[in-house]
Amino acid sequence: MIEKRDFYINGQWVSPAAPNDFEVIDPSTETPCAVISLGSEADTNAAVAAAKAALPGWMETPVAERIALVEKLIAVYETRTEDLAQAMSIEMGAPIDMARSQQAGAGSYHLQNFIRAAKKFEFDRPLGDHAPQDRIIHEAVGVAALITPWNWPMNQITLKVGAAAIAGCTMVLKPSEQSPLNAMIFAEMMDEAGFPAGVFNLVNGDGVGVGTQLSSHPDIDMVSFTGSTRAGTAISKAAADTLKKVHLELGGKGANVIFEDADEKAVKRGVLHMMNNTGQSCNAPSRMLVQKELYDQAVAEAAAVAAKVEVGPASQEGRHIGPVVNELQWTKIQGLIQKGIDEGARLVAGGTGRPDGLDKGFYVKPTIFADVNNQMTIAREEIFGPVLAIIPFETEAEAIEIANDTPYGLTNYVQTQDPARANRMARKLRAGMVEMNGKSRSAGSPFGGMKQSGNGREGGSWGIEDFLEIKAVGGWAAE
Repeated sequence: MIEKRDFYINGQWVSPAAPNDFEVIDPSTETPCAVISLGSEADTNAAVAAAKAALPGWMETPVAERIALVEKLIAVYETRTEDLAQAMSIEMGAPIDMARSQQAGAGSYHLQNFIRAAKKFEFDRPLGDHAPQDRIIHEAVGVAALITPWNWPMNQITLKVGAAAIAGCTMVLKPSEQSPLNAMIFAEMMDEAGFPAGVFNLVNGDGVGVGTQLSSHPDIDMVSFTGSTRAGTAISKAAADTLKKVHLELGGKGANVIFEDADEKAVKRGVLHMMNNTGQSCNAPSRMLVQKELYDQAVAEAAAVAAKVEVGPASQEGRHIGPVVNELQWTKIQGLIQKGIDEGARLVAGGTGRPDGLDKGFYVKPTIFADVNNQMTIAREEIFGPVLAIIPFETEAEAIEIANDTPYGLTNYVQTQDPARANRMARKLRAGMVEMNGKSRSAGSPFGGMKQSGNGREGGSWGIEDFLEIKAVGGWAAE
């Protein structure tokens, strides 16, 4: 049993103010794998005080020095990649090969992209040639609370910490209590890289406790949160009394629009993308919209692809998918699969219950529903499991109407060999991101959504901007 009860506050590992043990459950086995402590208000206040005290010095640290420390962090990160992968595999169920390549790999990728963006970013510049005595200064928002999820933990921690550090913010990180071990390794890495005491602090806790305390804290200037839309709403309300800046990266119900002229790998690509990370991704293409000319063929192919997706323990090497994170999620997903059956969707792969041969662990069958309409529960709610809903459409206009008929607006996908149609779709789909024909977004591209998928953007220069205030100066003196 791993025991990690301490918090990282003001450059030191410190014991909780009051004992409050919490067991971390290995979702592959349903048994405890670690014990952490959930923080109290005293712990939150100590971390915020440390960050507030460190803020003036960190803001005054030249940008080049802040960038150099993030470069040191990248070097340290490379030495701890296997530790991070093992932690994420055991605590949130990512298969070990996937944990190494995608989960751990995402962190260094984002940090490197921030370095590239920061070296080109104009933190201090003239307004323009027409106004020689006007200056635009970008400065840190201040003390930032970073609240991160369990599904892509290192991805989200580095997207927030890297940007905040370069912007000159000090921070308090509250990782998900479901997957805290990787975050504690990350705190060790921040310490080894040499970040000044108080710049980065970590307090474990749950949303009701430490999460709410940070969101409402008068000395927190900004909250950057990734998680459910429900929790994002609660954080916004908690933050309202102090009018702090709130950045939200929330849920999604992505439409993957497959036209009759899509390439031959489009359906398989869509199914495998949906199943990646056991469907636990906010940007998953969970609604597959298929043009009627291709519909029957696509349904048969999707079912065949899903039937070949293997499910197994996170510790096992290979290209299978692992369990979902916990019993609560497993029960929710089972209920939604049953809801799909009850509402008349046609089950063509998977279904309720655990896969054959897996009697223990939070495993879900890779599930495909056909003949779904966009008003069914499985087309409206974010399931956050390996469950795909296939919806038929006839015309481009109908596809756009269905795709946009959702409270979410994170990522949509388009599959067509008609360039003009692809570009029309990209403009008309109401989402923060659109990916076409299997082409993912490039390094430094902003990640984020609209509508109930949140606000703000993460990654590259846009991610840095979210942790900056803009100061306009008139009467700037030539030096």
